[in-house]
Amino acid sequence: MKRVWIWGTIGLVAIVAGAGTGFGWYVTRSLQPMPAAETEQRISLPPGAGTGQLAAELESKGIIRSARVFTWYLKYKQEGGRFQAGEYAMKPGLSPDEIIEHLNRGDTVKETGIRLTVPEGFTVRQIAEKLQQQEGVDLQQFMNLVQGYKGPEGSVAAQIPADTSLRSRLEGYLFPETYEWKKGTSPQEMIETMTQELDKKLGQLPQDWKQTLAQRGLTVHQMLTLASLIEREVVVEDERALVSGVIHNRLKQGMPLQIDATVQYLFDKPKERLFEKDLQIQSPYNTYLNKGLPPGPIASPSLASIKAAIYPADTKYLFYVTKKDGSKAHLFAETFEQHKKNITESAKSAKP
Repeated sequence: MKRVWIWGTIGLVAIVAGAGTGFGWYVTRSLQPMPAAETEQRISLPPGAGTGQLAAELESKGIIRSARVFTWYLKYKQEGGRFQAGEYAMKPGLSPDEIIEHLNRGDTVKETGIRLTVPEGFTVRQIAEKLQQQEGVDLQQFMNLVQGYKGPEGSVAAQIPADTSLRSRLEGYLFPETYEWKKGTSPQEMIETMTQELDKKLGQLPQDWKQTLAQRGLTVHQMLTLASLIEREVVVEDERALVSGVIHNRLKQGMPLQIDATVQYLFDKPKERLFEKDLQIQSPYNTYLNKGLPPGPIASPSLASIKAAIYPADTKYLFYVTKKDGSKAHLFAETFEQHKKNITESAKSAKP
């Protein structure tokens, strides 16, 4: 009996040892990385999801061998409490510790959003065309939304006059800036963001800007109109206030502004050069045929042009002509006789 008991005990120990060895081999094998592959899998970890749910998805996507063993491993390592919710991109071949590191760092897939840069001097149509090219936004839908947009009470866009001669209601009110939106943002939301940005930028002006406008007898809409003319006429930064001064002086004297950019605005695509017949186009925007400012802005002005419109240079200049030497600077004059001399001088400086 004693011999039987001894041999029984030995057998039991052997079975237990064998089972332990087999279990250890199973765990070790289950924690080995899957064969490496280039196919990327998306792993979703919703907020509040447990490690068991995560492990099941990792196994189903071929990232780990065993959800059960991976869950045990997380408990053994005391991991899982710092995992960050989101969507992850993982490839087979990662070790359990590498997977844990990704989850703790929150290396989630960054959602591809919408990024739009609106250059200074862009028109509403140019903005719509860029959105159509980049994001597939329907151009006509965008233009219709712009035309029917009503700004919230207290906003600058809410002050747009009800003028049927306005070619595009929000022209000049979509501030030139780089914008980023989530994928799926509607054109309406984009418009709201761009008009709100104008309100923010106006908040950066000197505190007396509204009083200064009132003293000059200008509304905010007229100021933005004037600023848009400056934006389209000036390339050299230091000339913004000078050109603004010319426009203010001509307005005071009742002289037509005769700004080519207002005629160019009548075309969807700007012309290389304007002909005499173009200057005779009947439109309230044509500042060759009409005195005063056009009905509204002709482009989106920068903050620098807005400041220049409010605070023009104090000069007697009434004329300017672009130099033809490639500098895109201007020659300024107080009289028409001086202006004619500047035109001649400009022509002489033209590059061959």
